Amino acid sequence: MKKILFAFIVLLLIFNPPAKADEGMWIPLLVDRLNYKDMKKMGLQLSPEEIYSINTASLKDAIVIFGRGCTGEIISDQGLLLTNHHCGYGRIQSHSTIEHDYLTNGFWAMSKEEELPNPGLTVKFLISIEDVTEKVLAGLQGDMTEEARNDKIKEISEKLQQEATGDTHYNAAVRSFFAGNEFYLFVYETYKDIRLVGAPPSSIGKFGADTDNWMWPRHTGDFSLFRVYTAPDGTPAEYSEDNIPLKPRYYLPISLDGIKKGEFSMILGYPGGTQRYLTSYGVDLAINKYNPTVVTLRREKLDIMRADMDADDGIRIKYASKYARMSNYWKYFIGQTKGLKRLKVYNKKLELEKKFEDWLRTDPGLQQTYGDALLDIRKAYGIIDEYTLSKVYYREAISRGAEILGFANGFSGLYKELTADDPDPENTKEMIASLKTSSVKYFKDYNLPTDKKLLAAMIKMYYENIPMDQQPDYLKDMAKKYNGDFNKYADYIFKKSIFTSLHNVEAFLENPKAKKISGDPAYIAYQAFTGNYSQLRDKAAEATASLHKGNRLFVAGLREMYPFKNFYPDANFTMRLTYGTVEDYYPADAVHFNYYTTLSGVMQKEDPSTWEFVVPEKLKKLYKDKDFGDYGDNGIMNICFTTNHDITGGNSGSPVINGKGELIGLAFDGNWEAMSGDIAFEPELQRTINVDIRYVLFIIDKYAGAQNIVGELTLVKSR
Repeated sequence: MKKILFAFIVLLLIFNPPAKADEGMWIPLLVDRLNYKDMKKMGLQLSPEEIYSINTASLKDAIVIFGRGCTGEIISDQGLLLTNHHCGYGRIQSHSTIEHDYLTNGFWAMSKEEELPNPGLTVKFLISIEDVTEKVLAGLQGDMTEEARNDKIKEISEKLQQEATGDTHYNAAVRSFFAGNEFYLFVYETYKDIRLVGAPPSSIGKFGADTDNWMWPRHTGDFSLFRVYTAPDGTPAEYSEDNIPLKPRYYLPISLDGIKKGEFSMILGYPGGTQRYLTSYGVDLAINKYNPTVVTLRREKLDIMRADMDADDGIRIKYASKYARMSNYWKYFIGQTKGLKRLKVYNKKLELEKKFEDWLRTDPGLQQTYGDALLDIRKAYGIIDEYTLSKVYYREAISRGAEILGFANGFSGLYKELTADDPDPENTKEMIASLKTSSVKYFKDYNLPTDKKLLAAMIKMYYENIPMDQQPDYLKDMAKKYNGDFNKYADYIFKKSIFTSLHNVEAFLENPKAKKISGDPAYIAYQAFTGNYSQLRDKAAEATASLHKGNRLFVAGLREMYPFKNFYPDANFTMRLTYGTVEDYYPADAVHFNYYTTLSGVMQKEDPSTWEFVVPEKLKKLYKDKDFGDYGDNGIMNICFTTNHDITGGNSGSPVINGKGELIGLAFDGNWEAMSGDIAFEPELQRTINVDIRYVLFIIDKYAGAQNIVGELTLVKSR
């Protein structure tokens, strides 16, 4: 099989025309085989081993998973880590108070002693990638049900993961690619002592905020700095004053040369998820039901939060991170829907599916193997569509709606332990201690009046928009009891629940009783909605399984249909490389966008009447004096630039690297005109928005005066 695979790859290299350099999220392990020649022609000066190697230090050793959904990179030999401001925003917020408002004023540690610990924050370094497709598929049978297939894959994966990690402190994961047609094993090393080093004020790190989000031209200094610490012996460890800065396997040198149009660059990072192989049925569902429902619900939640945040600085600080997370993908789904419609993605998918069906008719064997793929997908969506509204409402209005419901559900484990036939006193004690700790953190960023408004609004929308035969009886009873007045319903929940204050929760945990949990109205509500959702999910389970099988066969068929095309897998939050060039673009007829922005654009956008466009006085003075230090370019201070890289959520914080392996920028956004890109890449329109590393350095050095940070870096200037 390996010889056959090798021969197939050779044929790809010989006969396949170069893939578009600006499309594809490639597995670093395969770059040498599939992409290296193209990259070298475009300006790459590194060898494949300098990008990805398990035997010697390489670029991949400087790239990390930051937290649960971003990318970061190591930029000094003392474990200094660079990522986006919006990736570090939650941690910046957690350290902020009215007295020390780091969101508004920024934060800079002028020594390592001033760096702030972040309990629960981790970074993961990739150790290795292994293709385990043969090992997984060898254990599967063609006539397996989807459930049996998934169970077997899980069993094999767990065995492979255990074999890969053994008695080490590493952790591993087998991930599915190409809709379940290939499998790769990823081994990671996780560090747990991560400290905040620096962050610009939000007037720089979030300049433009919601208005400019996903838009170009952009003028945002979207970066923050952390440091990875280890035990004295260099191994991962929980926070301790005895810990020392990480001595990394590799860190990125930083270029001061700047950027020019057409120059090669690449991005290594952890893109979260794409659906490039989504069928027309999925596109139709996204456009007409899923996306607009998410937008409607999030708009309501955002309006409630924003009103309270604007009225009170304390609430603004508490809800800043929550609001930012919710707002980001509220606007994303608006843009994606518009993009899908404008670029006629549905019609393009139909054309591909027709070609697929025409291809099947050329050979009875193909028909037998792949003939049911689109049929299964179509039938599955017919059922899934029926329950999509309920699915979105459960997630957005219940699970991610009023916080009191999810918080109450967090006591389910304790309830089960208390009602067990033979409760474990030690386990109960540990649960109580954990709940005490998490409750303190929860109530630190909680405002009861805001949450009560959210509960009333979300339950009202759920009741008014979900078909009655898909609603829990509990909701129908509550609507009847309170005559459809969900403000009164919310008053009842918050009056009777123990989960409304830290005082009440701590008092309960001193002597917890199962009956007190099971009888709590917030707990009852969450269980009722969750139980109802589970029933609806079970009704759609067969269709969901059929959809997975259909997608797997469809993707496998496409790859056989185009044997000389380099296919790349959908993103799934595993390390990927994308490469391309620095580029401008033409978003519409007679409209041209330059490929970079400058500090003068910040001054043009300044609007003191709105928090989104406030400009700090010190930044204005630096601009007026043209005091740009070594980071300006002939009296101009560049801020952001665009490339034609293929990225998505999760790539936030990813390094933009030039052909010599030097850091030139930090990816942080996509552009509005190509918001459909997660489903269909548009090479003429799709752009990645990046912070110029020179602006990052300018802010650290000239604005913050943190020369101690700059002194750690390896700065390179060759032109």
